[in-house]
Amino acid sequence: MHILHISAECYPIAKVGGLADVVGALPKYQNRIGNAAAVMMPYYKTAYVQKATTTVDFCHTLVMHKKTYLSEVLKVQDTSLGYSLYLVRIQGLTDRKEVYGYEDDAMRFMAFQRVALQWVLQQKEFPDVVHCHDHHTGLVPFMMSRCEDFDLLKMIPTVLSIHNAQYQGQFSHELGWMLPRFRESDLGLLDWSGMINPLAAAIKCAWRVNTVSPSYMEELKQKANGLEWLLNHEKNKCVGILNGIDAETWDPNSDSYLIKKYSIRNRVSGRKANKEALCKEFELDASKPLFGFIGRLVWEKGADILPEIIDNALQQYDINIILLGSGSKEVEGQLEALKSKYKGSYNAYIGYEERMSHQVYAGADFLLMPSRVEPCGLNQMYSLRYGCMPIVRSTGGLKDTVIDLGEDGFGICHNETTVEDVVYSIGRAVTHFKDQKGFKEIQKTMMQLDHSWENSAKMYVSLYKQLKS
Repeated sequence: MHILHISAECYPIAKVGGLADVVGALPKYQNRIGNAAAVMMPYYKTAYVQKATTTVDFCHTLVMHKKTYLSEVLKVQDTSLGYSLYLVRIQGLTDRKEVYGYEDDAMRFMAFQRVALQWVLQQKEFPDVVHCHDHHTGLVPFMMSRCEDFDLLKMIPTVLSIHNAQYQGQFSHELGWMLPRFRESDLGLLDWSGMINPLAAAIKCAWRVNTVSPSYMEELKQKANGLEWLLNHEKNKCVGILNGIDAETWDPNSDSYLIKKYSIRNRVSGRKANKEALCKEFELDASKPLFGFIGRLVWEKGADILPEIIDNALQQYDINIILLGSGSKEVEGQLEALKSKYKGSYNAYIGYEERMSHQVYAGADFLLMPSRVEPCGLNQMYSLRYGCMPIVRSTGGLKDTVIDLGEDGFGICHNETTVEDVVYSIGRAVTHFKDQKGFKEIQKTMMQLDHSWENSAKMYVSLYKQLKS
């Protein structure tokens, strides 16, 4: 099958969150099972793009509200990606450094989607399916089915993947001129609560809608930032497909970021070497249980209570905690302030560094994920792959991938994102850590789990084929 993925992010080209990891891996694995998958995304002035070798594949003059924007689609010459990559460069709109955060983001992504579909129109062979990711590409299904400019594309099946329903891309109807012509009778397909809502429009117009874990789909029917009724109404075309991880990028046996590479067979010595190096770098005691946190410091991740969790846990238990993340400036300040109070037991790196994230998975004994919202979560799967036990709130994809030790599982689960629940779970972890023989056996079980993209890629292709039959 010929599959076109359209997304705002894709690793390693431009990454803000887990969306990039998914779009950077899924098409590669789809190609490995006999398909022809490609990715189309905006052109950003990232380090990858600046170094990439490209050729001009398509040129287009986009007119929006009587203003002309010169645009082109560049094909990236990089066979190591495992899929064809196309970048949409629109003068003055997508040719910027950052992915998000501009006042005209609605116009930037609207223009990107329009040029992407103009490129599709020029292809000798249309894709068998167009797979859209999150609200940034949510108007593609509407335009393909309802705008006369793209009448030739209306019979191509569209799939929407919801990676995070909290963000929907709403904008005023006064900006409706950004879209190509459509019948006034179709306006209701764009509207939700008096706004043009790209995510809601995609749920209405896409042939199939999926979330990135089965549990997240069920949760959204109860709590979806205002889209609950719509998702229940469209439930017959909705399905949950669990994300996978790129088992090549995230492989402790070949990971170039690690001090010592290791497999299941030599996991004990390998993890010990990485833990010692990590603790030395952050001035911690490698003999103590080491708890790590990697993620955005935002409410959804439970970051607002992290300072209190760390403070309480370090008062109650003889442990080390290391943190890697950025976000809320208030939380960042609180986490920085704890460094002097717990010198030798706690340290933090405010920001994100790829090397460090790999080393935390390889060196920490436990990973903290007290998320309030976690559509799928990849960190817990990376953690399992490296033999680092996840401590998670049972929600979304965390619920689908981590089974509690008390149920003959391999992780520690709690029901609420509260200081009390997380600190209690840390206490459970300390108890299990003391049984080193049993703990190392559980590490073996974790590393044997298969969360690679192969199975998920097959499920997506099966979904596409249902739409073509």
